[in-house]
Amino acid sequence: MIVGIPREIKANENRVALVPAGSEALVASGHTVMVETCAGQGSGFSDALYRAAGAQIAKDAAAIWAAADLIVKVKEPIESEWKLIKPGQTIFTYFHFAASKQLVLAHIASGATCIAYETVELLSGELPLLTPMSEVAGRMAVQEGAKYLEKLYGGRGILLGGVPGVPPARVVVLGGGVVGSNAARIAAGMGANVTILDLSLGRLRYLCDVMPANVEMVFSDRHALQKHIAGADLIIGAVLVHGAAAPRLIRREDLKTMNKGTVIVDVAIDQGGCVETMRPTTHEDPTFIVDGIVHYGVANMPGGVPVTATLALTNATLPYVQILANKGCIIALRENAALKKGLNIKAGKITHGKVAEAFGLEYHPAELMIE
Repeated sequence: MIVGIPREIKANENRVALVPAGSEALVASGHTVMVETCAGQGSGFSDALYRAAGAQIAKDAAAIWAAADLIVKVKEPIESEWKLIKPGQTIFTYFHFAASKQLVLAHIASGATCIAYETVELLSGELPLLTPMSEVAGRMAVQEGAKYLEKLYGGRGILLGGVPGVPPARVVVLGGGVVGSNAARIAAGMGANVTILDLSLGRLRYLCDVMPANVEMVFSDRHALQKHIAGADLIIGAVLVHGAAAPRLIRREDLKTMNKGTVIVDVAIDQGGCVETMRPTTHEDPTFIVDGIVHYGVANMPGGVPVTATLALTNATLPYVQILANKGCIIALRENAALKKGLNIKAGKITHGKVAEAFGLEYHPAELMIE
């Protein structure tokens, strides 16, 4: 099989979907790996390293898309790439389809098989390909939030951990999953007072056992949310509904109850965001202010730390890339239940219920599409 690795062209995206060691493993299994020139440069991997690992270096993205049976990326193809997609080609990447109808319709029209990292799901319910980037994004959310709390950036001018005699910042984390727990742990480690809101009592009990003493767990309802965000200095949106658009937990009118200069970091922006006033931003221009509240909505946060993020991501994705390459797409989907959960679009039909539901489009069960 020919496996293609295009260079990521989304704004400020420096990750790469396959490291040289992954290329070496695929080539050793008899596959051809084509890597676009400079694809790994942002993550510290030169073309020479890929050549030494047996990969072919392509001069441009068009050559990759034209030749490859399996395209492996980090982020969803953007509009300039749509025309390059071939019918029957398999694309394996983060899609986050529920956040964009235009993206869904473009990939339906392409005739490609679209397998989304974020919906590959184990029998335990774990999302193995989302987890590493959720860990990175959760930790980064506190790092970025602490910076934008500085007065220079429109924040309240508060040091996250305080100092002796001056209280620390109050951090509210919406969601106690992988993003939320990582964010809470880092914020607590920096000395902040942290509150996690979540709907699962089981998850809250678990977090009570593992979190430090300066992290409080609260069952989430509308009243509790309003109470805690009104007193927060930093709010981190860490809400996830598997494959679906994120619920809008913070409404426009809620901003008026907050202290001016409060910072919101919405990690859920990839799935549409959990804040009504949030919109996607970039690392180049990460924040904007609405009603005195600083909004941070970078949609590819881990792209800001590409060396760490690339290694964390490819450690998780390579085994699935090998399954797809070794068995072929259809057999891999039939035999691997986790990959089958990742199938979102095939042959012009939506095969993930939450994506179809998000836009009122017809749903075709994956089982019927891989018979």
